[in-house]
Amino acid sequence: MFTGIIQAIGKINEIESNGSDNRFVFNAGEMKLDDVKIGDSISVNGVCLSVIEKTENSFSVDISEETLSLTTFSSMKVNAQVNLEKAMTLSSRINGHMISGHIDGVGHIVNRESRGNSIFLLVEFPIKLERLISKKGSVSVDGVSLTVNEVEENNFSINIIPHTLSKTILSEYKIGTKVNIEIDLVARYLEKLVVK
Repeated sequence: MFTGIIQAIGKINEIESNGSDNRFVFNAGEMKLDDVKIGDSISVNGVCLSVIEKTENSFSVDISEETLSLTTFSSMKVNAQVNLEKAMTLSSRINGHMISGHIDGVGHIVNRESRGNSIFLLVEFPIKLERLISKKGSVSVDGVSLTVNEVEENNFSINIIPHTLSKTILSEYKIGTKVNIEIDLVARYLEKLVVK
C-alpha cells in the first residue's frame, strides 16, 4: 500500500526485453534504498513493483506482459523520469490517500493551463471508470494522490500546486501525455458490492 506522497523523482536507466516481459532498472534519485530489501514493493508512476535487485542508488524490477498492457510502461523509454514511493509502514502518516498500486486505466492529458501559481490539468480517462470518479474525491495519477475538482463524462480536472509540481513529474505533462490512473479504493469496493 502507498499514500500517493511522492518521495523522489527517479529515472529509467535500462529496459531489457525478456520475451513478452521486460526488466526495468531505475535510478532512485534522492530516495534512499538502504532500508529496501529484495522483494519489497516500490510504486513507480503509481504501479506497485517488486524489487528483484538493487545497488546503492538503483533498483531493478520485472514487469509482466499483463502490467505492460495495462499501464504506460509499454511506451516508456530510457531516461524517462518517474515518480517513486516506497511502500508505507503501519507507522506511516497517510497524508494522501490509500493507494494499492493496481492501475485501473490509462488516461491522457487533454488540456493544461496556468491558473495563478497552480497548473490546471484536464484528464480524459476510460469511460468504464466514469461512475467511480467523483467531484472532490481522491484519484491517483502516476502515483500522486490528488483531489478531483470536477468530472464531466470521461474527463476530470485537477489543480497542481507549486510544491507538487516541484516534487513530481507532473510539471512535465503536456497535452497528449499518457498517465496511469487508480481510482479510490472505497469506490472500487463499493462498486463490487452494489453492482450485480
